[in-house]
Amino acid sequence: MKILANDGISQSGIDALTASGFEIITVNVAQEQLADYINSNNISGLLVRSATTARKELIDRCPNLKLIGRGGVGMDNIDVEYAKSKGLHVINTPASSSASVAELVFAHLYGGVRFLYDSNRNMPLEGETNFKGLKKAYANGVELRGKTLGIIGFGRIGQEVAKIGLGVGMKVIATDKFIDKATVTVSLYSGASVSEEIVTQDMDSVLSESDFISLHVPAQKEYVIDHAALAKMKKGAVLVNAARGGVVDEVALINALDSGQLSFAALDTFENEPKPEIKLLMHDKISLTPHIGAATLEAQDRIGEELASQIATLLK
Repeated sequence: MKILANDGISQSGIDALTASGFEIITVNVAQEQLADYINSNNISGLLVRSATTARKELIDRCPNLKLIGRGGVGMDNIDVEYAKSKGLHVINTPASSSASVAELVFAHLYGGVRFLYDSNRNMPLEGETNFKGLKKAYANGVELRGKTLGIIGFGRIGQEVAKIGLGVGMKVIATDKFIDKATVTVSLYSGASVSEEIVTQDMDSVLSESDFISLHVPAQKEYVIDHAALAKMKKGAVLVNAARGGVVDEVALINALDSGQLSFAALDTFENEPKPEIKLLMHDKISLTPHIGAATLEAQDRIGEELASQIATLLK
């Protein structure tokens, strides 16, 4: 039985699937050629990440396809309910990448409060000729410790972000439409742990009380952060979006940065992937990454192994 991992899969995932008797194909097939490739090669399972889509048209054109898997959390690039209605198994790996996404959030936060996103651009250009000027420009950093971290969306990833925030010494508050409270456990290297119960608040309270806000919500029809939401945030606050493109009004975000309402922002996801707006890419108050929240070796190993386990259970 053949499985096409069109957006790639870790070697540990390949090994686990091979050990279960599957043939794994890791070539990357262009979206417009995907249906023909699946049919001509008798593919039973299609694995995707964020680049490849599995919409109704593809599903209809591939009657022998038995399974679609998403290596990651969100499945907005798959017509999930339609696929299920056609008898396909649809799987994902919701827990595998949470820690990696959370660490990226703090990479952006630490880089932002010490201006690394900007100094890394300017030091190669001016470090030799304007060292003292750059030193002065980046001399007003702040610490995360003692500040308030607001988390919008308090599921698995949001709670992983909370763990790091608590460990850093931040006050953590959160809002979620479906979760009233959660106990967050910070595990120490020694094996000891410290637990904190966080009761979620209303959205407006989180917006107005937070020094830093991190988004962890699924894709949806309306903006979660629009002009009105940005106006409710503390002046000089920070917004991080490592969730989904389209949950932040990017025009309103740029306006908030230009006006000083926000001090900086960090974006790992964009409305127009894979071609983000040039105004975002060139803005000197935005820390940027190309949708790499789950892109650590450890997360990819966990994702591959979890996909392999589910596939073996469902297709053998």
